[in-house]
Amino acid sequence: MPRYIAFLRALNVGGHIIKMDHLRGHFEKLGFAKVESFIASGNVIFEASSQPAENISAKIEDFLGKTLGYPVATFVRTDSEVAAIVKYRPFREADLKSAAAFCVGLLADPLGRDAQKLLMQFKTGIDDFHSHGREVYWLCKKNQSESTFSNNSFEKRLKIRTTFRGMNTMARLSAKYPPPNQ
Repeated sequence: MPRYIAFLRALNVGGHIIKMDHLRGHFEKLGFAKVESFIASGNVIFEASSQPAENISAKIEDFLGKTLGYPVATFVRTDSEVAAIVKYRPFREADLKSAAAFCVGLLADPLGRDAQKLLMQFKTGIDDFHSHGREVYWLCKKNQSESTFSNNSFEKRLKIRTTFRGMNTMARLSAKYPPPNQ
């Protein structure tokens, strides 16, 4: 069975607290196998029958929304897709090495032309962006607390849901759960 990773938005922040063993239990109730969580920020690894990621995302969102009583935006990627995200280099290597933060935003669909233009309006002297496929890459030259950009500002301006993860987290996930042919 293929291995998937679900990235859940806004868990264990803003009063939406859930223990990881409970979260894993919810995924098991959905019929997923070999369920594991990775750090307490809404990263769940599991196996499921081969199907489109958007079907899995919708199933998880629906179940968690009903079970937890609040919406949980869910973005699902295969282990191969996570490995590709980690390998992709949207910025110069020197910029990556000198940056204070390098993050990726996971989307349900690629950004359209208008949304890409809106994304670039967030670009500042410390923030740079790049979209590729169903991901948005954010490079912050200083601490993220010094940036005017945030997940919330992105969602409000573009009217698109997303969740961001640090590339170090993504690299650790990819190393722990590599695709079978790596």
